[in-house]
Amino acid sequence: MVPFDAMTATRLAALSDFDRWRRGASAPAAAPRPTAYQAQRLDLLLSILDLRHAARATSHAIASRLVYPRLAIGRGAAWKASPERRRTQRLIREAEALAAGGYRALLSDRAGRQK
Repeated sequence: MVPFDAMTATRLAALSDFDRWRRGASAPAAAPRPTAYQAQRLDLLLSILDLRHAARATSHAIASRLVYPRLAIGRGAAWKASPERRRTQRLIREAEALAAGGYRALLSDRAGRQK
């Protein structure tokens, strides 16, 4: 049974590839690979999720450990007014959107910005 929704085409293609493989036919076409930039960004977003959930890390800790590891991040008012804080918060939101289902866009080859 294949659900009929936005992912139907992707599911049908996967089933077709699986069926071809099961019958011993030619190997399925290679899945599109992410570019080096996309792979690096995905790795960063997954690292943010890991740190956020495992250690309940703050945005300041995420910025100093992952996003800006070689930069002296300010504290207090300097941190709150910094562009580094805003970028870190955007990355955290993007990572959480990815975990909440945005990864499906990657699997269905619909690249684009996560909202």
